[in-house]
Amino acid sequence: QFPGFDDLYCKFCFVYGQDWVPTAGLEEGISQITSKSDVAPTTLVWNFPIDITFKSTNPSGWPQIVVSVYGPDFFGNDVVRGYGAVHVPFTPGRHTRTIAMFVPESTSRLQKFTSWFTGRRPEFTDPRVVAQGEGREVTRVRSQGFVTISFNIVTKDMKKLGYDVSPRDVQDPSLVPGTEGIHKY
Repeated sequence: QFPGFDDLYCKFCFVYGQDWVPTAGLEEGISQITSKSDVAPTTLVWNFPIDITFKSTNPSGWPQIVVSVYGPDFFGNDVVRGYGAVHVPFTPGRHTRTIAMFVPESTSRLQKFTSWFTGRRPEFTDPRVVAQGEGREVTRVRSQGFVTISFNIVTKDMKKLGYDVSPRDVQDPSLVPGTEGIHKY
């Protein structure tokens, strides 16, 4: 959802720790351009599947997906419409995450006018900086839009490494529906 904007496309990349290794899939990519429809005039839909497999023996540096959204400005130049990042969920199953997007902002009125006039708005040279906290406290940003991502997570051999990431309702049998009438004799 990016109110006031249309004809946007999305770039993605993953940021992860030293112990993580992608074993299959693409670490970064770009979607098609999407436009708002008459049915849902406030929503842009990419329907862009992302498939990646990671392996690690250490949860430190759990993968994050960084999303950058771009679209045309008044002059037809592609400019950034938002950056955002979210950790990949660690429990198996289907998850939905909404990422609040933001754009860097010029620090002075002169810089704002110059960037508007030249069509060169502030943007990060490497969008991966969004997933890191270092240096972010000195960056001026403005909120702009939301991106919702649906995850389908599969984990393997987590218990062997000493991690129990099964959903809460599976761990506690009293929360599983349909077990109230079952008695052991």
